[in-house]
Amino acid sequence: MGQIVILGVFVADTTFRAARMPKMGETILGDSFVLGPGGKGSNQAVAAGKLGGDVSFITRLGKDDFAKLALKTWQDAQVKPAIIEDEENNTGAAFIFVDTKSGDNAIIIAPGAAGKITPDILHHNKTLITESRIFMTQLEQPVEVALEGLKLAKEHGKITILNPAPAASLPDEIFGLCDYITPNETETEALTGLPVHTLEEAEKAAHALAQKGVGTPIITMGAQGAYLYGHGLIPAYHAGEVVETTGAGDAFNGALATALAEGQTDIQAVHFGCATSAIAVTRAGAAPSMPARKEVEKFLASQKGA
Repeated sequence: MGQIVILGVFVADTTFRAARMPKMGETILGDSFVLGPGGKGSNQAVAAGKLGGDVSFITRLGKDDFAKLALKTWQDAQVKPAIIEDEENNTGAAFIFVDTKSGDNAIIIAPGAAGKITPDILHHNKTLITESRIFMTQLEQPVEVALEGLKLAKEHGKITILNPAPAASLPDEIFGLCDYITPNETETEALTGLPVHTLEEAEKAAHALAQKGVGTPIITMGAQGAYLYGHGLIPAYHAGEVVETTGAGDAFNGALATALAEGQTDIQAVHFGCATSAIAVTRAGAAPSMPARKEVEKFLASQKGA
């Protein structure tokens, strides 16, 4: 299996669960509060690590208790940290509101030290990237750093994955650097200007992304599944009652990277991603919700016999 290198952000998730979001100027009582590890890149690295991937994570941390939480989280998931310590900025944090009725969420991220990531961190870890099989990144760190990472990986023949989240305006050159791009419906519309609600709309939007230069667009569509360009919709799996959707996309991307690093086909990798995210949403939290490899394999085996 090839090595996976992920560039991204760690933030400490402060998760509040309540029946509704308060209005401006209003205070309401919540049902619970949890402090835990988060950040899309970190969550994806944890997902890959728990699935058996050989994964390293490039980021920037402060020197504080949240940084200690990050290191402990990665150690438990067998993720190898490739970090720069920042003594002048705090480790990032996120406010997460979870609707107790639906499990849907709303998030505010303050990236802290990770917001200070520059392209220098990539060149500091050049050997790590050039000896990997997969390079994956997102958009919680500055876009120009993601672009530089994709360039470096592509120049050395690596498989590149961009999870364009949160939604952002991207330079045209970034698309041709992506072997895979994995936006959800909202992010796809931001990138293409095309709405994505139906299978037909997903097909048009995926074609538009391919026309921009992406090798294989994959549009994640929540409860519908994932649209794989050149194949069609791979339906979502149902692993139980939805508790929280916060880590669903990260579970999918971590699993996708792991499967591709193992040499699985695109179709196999998307099925693996869908199964992993189906299990993750039945649990609270982001990184803590990521399933182990045995759980995913057992679940997939049960679906084949269903």
